[in-house]
Amino acid sequence: MAFTAKDVQALREKTGCGMMDCKKALVETDGDMEAAADFLREKGLASQAKKADRIAAEGTVSAVVKDGVGAIVELNAETDFVAGGIEFKTLAEKVAGVVADQNPADLDALLKCEKDGQTVEGMVQELFLAVRENIKVRRFERYEGKIITYIHAGGKIGVMVKFDTELEADNAEFVTMGKNIAMQIAAMNPSYLDEASVPSEVLDKEREVLIAQMKEDPKMANKPEAVLGKIVEGKIGKYYKENCLVEQAFVMDGDITVGKYVEKTAKELGKDIKIVSFVRFEKGEGIEKRVDDFASEVAGMIK
Repeated sequence: MAFTAKDVQALREKTGCGMMDCKKALVETDGDMEAAADFLREKGLASQAKKADRIAAEGTVSAVVKDGVGAIVELNAETDFVAGGIEFKTLAEKVAGVVADQNPADLDALLKCEKDGQTVEGMVQELFLAVRENIKVRRFERYEGKIITYIHAGGKIGVMVKFDTELEADNAEFVTMGKNIAMQIAAMNPSYLDEASVPSEVLDKEREVLIAQMKEDPKMANKPEAVLGKIVEGKIGKYYKENCLVEQAFVMDGDITVGKYVEKTAKELGKDIKIVSFVRFEKGEGIEKRVDDFASEVAGMIK
């Protein structure tokens, strides 16, 4: 079956692959467009496997809320150029929608989920064919109930918060309060919801560190253990205020805590409101980024 330059261009538009790759695919499949697309996918899978160990620390965080279900997803790529593209962001939104609709148990289950006749893994592979970068769905979370989400800086940080309240999810005042809480979480990055959420082993370690610090301080070293104990507990109180969401000073009104802000809003609206849980994703956090030493690289090439 013969093919023309227009066929090559059509295959390129369909797959996002390079012109030479498309031409080769049509040659290999005797001009069969569908077989050529399959050929490129198979070739892409091989290329993707070679790039799977390349660091993907850029990306975006996307969140959706539909019918009382919220989902948040982090999708990673190798460069911010790819991560900022509309195709990449569209994929992140689509994956978040799949999480909300199908409630996968883990990442492996998510990759096998299907939407519009294609698995999530297939969607990722298809985008790889177009951009030729390692792309990974890194993590996700799903909540059911009264959910508020907030995306900061175009996907750099994403927050999802679950509330317990009899208020309607679209109540304007409730939504405003929820967005403010989500922005607080984005800005202040609390580790826990409240004092009760802090694991005992974390507190024990914090006390251990504080005591060791005081024993190194000449002004504190000779104080009685009982006095040191009271000082430590005072510092633990400060730890709660820095690390527990409801104990943090509210960024929009430093005279009250986040917890008091929620109580104030609940009183004004005449319904109880409680923050149940939250999740905060920051794209690339915890991933060691590759550092390119171009001077050494060039020197090595010269040698």
